[in-house]
Amino acid sequence: MKTNQQTTVIKQSEHPHTKRRAAITAPNLIRSAGLAAIAAGILFIVIQTIHPADILSSVSTGRWAIVHYLSVAMGLLGLLGITGIYARQVEEAGWLGFAGYLLFSLFFALTMAFQFAEAFILPLLTTEAPKFVESFLAIVTGSSGEMNLGALATVYLLTGGLYLLGGLLFGIATLRAAILSRWAAGLLACGTILPLLLSSLVHHPYDRIFAVPVGLSLAWLGYSLWSKRI
Repeated sequence: MKTNQQTTVIKQSEHPHTKRRAAITAPNLIRSAGLAAIAAGILFIVIQTIHPADILSSVSTGRWAIVHYLSVAMGLLGLLGITGIYARQVEEAGWLGFAGYLLFSLFFALTMAFQFAEAFILPLLTTEAPKFVESFLAIVTGSSGEMNLGALATVYLLTGGLYLLGGLLFGIATLRAAILSRWAAGLLACGTILPLLLSSLVHHPYDRIFAVPVGLSLAWLGYSLWSKRI
């Protein structure tokens, strides 16, 4: 009789932990990634509206620090978000979705690296190596700096290409998969190619307006992912 009572007590004590472990499932993780995509999309828009001018005097300001801390967070959240979006439609998206995911995720990864450098490295060099900082900022603005920073300019250009092609392919694949919001997917595809179509008319920093449709589409896709049961 005692043995049976002890067994019952053990089972009852293990039950809550078992339930908590069972709650961490692949579908729940995928849906949770929708929240990351929502946050990334919102940050993608907000950052552009408060971003200071890309000049040497801005780099040591608190506003510069806040914007680039948020940008690092946006890169991480964006990477998590599109991973969940892709995982939700991996079979339906096919090879086009796989290619778009790889390119778009690499964009977020490289962006996070650049934003990390702007947040934590450039402010330390404004006094000791101002020419380096100005040359780094020149890469962002598309102008020429005094110092040759090697492959950094090429990598930054590559980031732009990953954004355009990755967002376009990922948006088209999501649209064709018809699992998540097709309007949001179409907005992503169209939003990412806007800079390519209008680059001759809208220059930096006014080209930051192109973040609005892309950020909106990411948040929309994130909500579509989070709100649907798997």
